Amino acid sequence: MSGTPGEREESLDVIQRELTAFARRARAAAARLHPELPLVSYTLLAHIDDQQGCRATDLAAHYMLDKSTVSRQIGALEKLGLVERHPDPDDHRIQVLHPTEAGTQALAATQASRRAAYQERLADWTADDLSRFAAYLLRYNATGDAARS
Repeated sequence: MSGTPGEREESLDVIQRELTAFARRARAAAARLHPELPLVSYTLLAHIDDQQGCRATDLAAHYMLDKSTVSRQIGALEKLGLVERHPDPDDHRIQVLHPTEAGTQALAATQASRRAAYQERLADWTADDLSRFAAYLLRYNATGDAARS
């Protein structure tokens, strides 16, 4: 590890502060999708869409959330008309969550808006800068995933 302990601490403080600012922007993006939609619900909806359907227990395991938390969030998504349940074709006792057409449209609109915001914010970054930033984010998140396992 390079750098003095003081330099490392200063860098960690900056990282913590900037990730907090990033999380605030993410919560604001979720609120733009729907004013009653917290970031957790938005994240769950995006995951359900990305997976082309999944069970609530899969969401709880993936995000390391309590089943009751996921249940409340899914209930809110259903109430807003963004998620619906379908029986699993292989086992009708299991309910699989899917985004509704409204959920898919809301996600698409938000993702387009987010992509445009990232393009604007990162417009003057070089391709190498973007590649390194992406690699660092992947590395950071992979470290968190490995710690959970």
